Amino acid sequence: MQLFSKGVFEQQEETARNSGGQTGRKLAGNRLRALAAAMLTLTAGVPSGFAQQAAGIDKAASDLPLEPTPVLTEPLDLRATQRDFSKPAGKPWGNPINMYRPTTIAKASFQNTVRLSDLMKDGKIYLSLSDALALALENNFDIAIARYNLDIADTDLLRARAGSGLRGVNSGVVANTLSGSSSTLSGGGGPGGTTGGSGGAASGSSGLVLSTSGAGPAPANLDPTLASTIQFERAESPQTSTFAPRAYTNTDSYDFTYTQGFITGSNLNLTFNNSRSATSSPFSTYSPQLSANFRATVTQHLLQGAGIWVNKRFVYQAINDRRITDSSFRQQILYTVNQVENIYWGLVQAYEDVQAKERALDQSSKLGADNRKQLEIGTLAPLDVVNSDAAVASDKQALISSQSSLNYQQQIIKQAIARNLNDTALVAAAVIPTDRVSLEQLPEESQPVDDLVQQAFKNSPVLEQAALTLKNNEITLRGARNALLPTLDAYGFYGASAAGGSFNKSCNVFGTPCTPVPSVGYGTTVDNLFNSSSPDKGIGFNLSIPLRNRTAQADQARSLIEYRQSELRLEQLYTEIRMQVVSAQFALTNDRAQVVASIAAKDYAQQSLDAEQKKLKLGASTAANVLLQEKNMAAADNNLNSAKAAYAKDRAGLYQILASTLEHYGINLQEAATGTVKAAPVVPGLTPAKSGAEPTTAPPAAQ
Repeated sequence: MQLFSKGVFEQQEETARNSGGQTGRKLAGNRLRALAAAMLTLTAGVPSGFAQQAAGIDKAASDLPLEPTPVLTEPLDLRATQRDFSKPAGKPWGNPINMYRPTTIAKASFQNTVRLSDLMKDGKIYLSLSDALALALENNFDIAIARYNLDIADTDLLRARAGSGLRGVNSGVVANTLSGSSSTLSGGGGPGGTTGGSGGAASGSSGLVLSTSGAGPAPANLDPTLASTIQFERAESPQTSTFAPRAYTNTDSYDFTYTQGFITGSNLNLTFNNSRSATSSPFSTYSPQLSANFRATVTQHLLQGAGIWVNKRFVYQAINDRRITDSSFRQQILYTVNQVENIYWGLVQAYEDVQAKERALDQSSKLGADNRKQLEIGTLAPLDVVNSDAAVASDKQALISSQSSLNYQQQIIKQAIARNLNDTALVAAAVIPTDRVSLEQLPEESQPVDDLVQQAFKNSPVLEQAALTLKNNEITLRGARNALLPTLDAYGFYGASAAGGSFNKSCNVFGTPCTPVPSVGYGTTVDNLFNSSSPDKGIGFNLSIPLRNRTAQADQARSLIEYRQSELRLEQLYTEIRMQVVSAQFALTNDRAQVVASIAAKDYAQQSLDAEQKKLKLGASTAANVLLQEKNMAAADNNLNSAKAAYAKDRAGLYQILASTLEHYGINLQEAATGTVKAAPVVPGLTPAKSGAEPTTAPPAAQ
């Protein structure tokens, strides 16, 4: 039988990486056909049923649609700490005690960065979108929590290199930052607080549903183990017969064992046992008697668990998991940046809404004051004054509601960009947004949708994670197939035993003194272990054949089913992303048209209001008509603010779907991973806010 060999999936990965920058690079079916060919090679000598299952992959692959392969980015040096947890703490040439000392992790910082305090002036925070994003990269809890997953993935790699199984990583997005439209926590699962991660176990009706990840024979423990048993025994036996008189025996034992597994599926076991026994029994020739023996046994798996690949598969999975975690962290940055940007535009909308409501109240209050003057001189009916007073009360209520919304939006953005909200000055500070969205047309708005779709396919971290998960499922599938095989081990051993000591002068047999024997020291005793004077050697085979093999069959079948699910999920993601890109581009085009229409509507409402006010002064109109035009003007203001906010949010959403936010804004992923942002992001398509009176956040005084 041909054993599993190393390099099949590494070659596929290298090919995908080298050709990843070209559109229309490879068929998804080509990947599966390569897998089928590998499996058919691996099934040489395996029963025909197994080969038929592998051949089925090639048949299914031909039916898959043509899609580009997502780019599998190289692992970046993204670590939350300076230490590389994929490497052991102790080094052979360093202090050997270090490998037995616990690792210490620095306490998390709960203080805001200096950037936030620098932005506060006169009790107000003048916040640009770039500063908001930089503060989020430094202070946001979701990003800070996700950083630790990078080191957690490295600890799994360290375990895998020792031959241990993987514990898994929270590879989902942490989504516990409140957004402007939600007042409740999202409640991510697990210590990492993440949503469902790529390839993770789902929650079933009766609890957790475990996947077959890690199925297959357990690799050998690659870390050598040295064990020792030292025992001092003092025994006193009563007399039971003439031939078994009462005796005192002092026995000291010094036993040592060395075990180590190897990546080929081999195991080495060395034992070296020593004892010194002094006795008062007359039937013992030596007292004290020295005994020593050793045995070296090498065992090699021939079927199940044989070969480098099957014993190193956890390392391959851990490397893929680390790459998934890197990709997930990039997805986390895309998600949080988009969330903070949406919160910022929600703040801008609330800020401008307060300004619009203040203008509306000023206009209605001025009209109400004029009406009262006309009532006093008898040129206006009392009903018109009541109508204008009702309009003033309505505008005051609208302003109070708008101010409350603004206060809430200010608190929302603070919790998104700050880590410590216990500072009373920070809590009380008003946040003044200094940026507004411009109507500068983006290249993505007019770019062919197919080009945008191809860009999203190449850059999407979700697709990258799904492709890497599929690779892990391939590894699991091969491990489960190996577990179907019987266990056949070949072993060989070599050992020896030797004895020595000092002649027991009390030795006698039935009253006759024993013939003196020469004393043999411990050094000579040990020499006799290796001079083949008393060898113990041999070879053998262990064979274990499960007659029904139902557990292995179930695991192999389930791993293949899960692999099929991963294929479908990957292709489904292509469709989802395509539709998201199409929807985002359409939304952006419609938003721009809505903004233009809202600007025109506001201009018309303003001119209509001005004309109606002039008519009122000339006596050609009524106060009711002016109030109607003021309502139209307020509605036009509100529509324009909403249209601008929708355009800004959808533009940021398109960047997120295309996974190009980092490139467009100049966000350094390494800086985001360390939490130290040297330069604030530069967000294109912005214009400074117009200078003017800042809105008040306190309710208007009653009149």
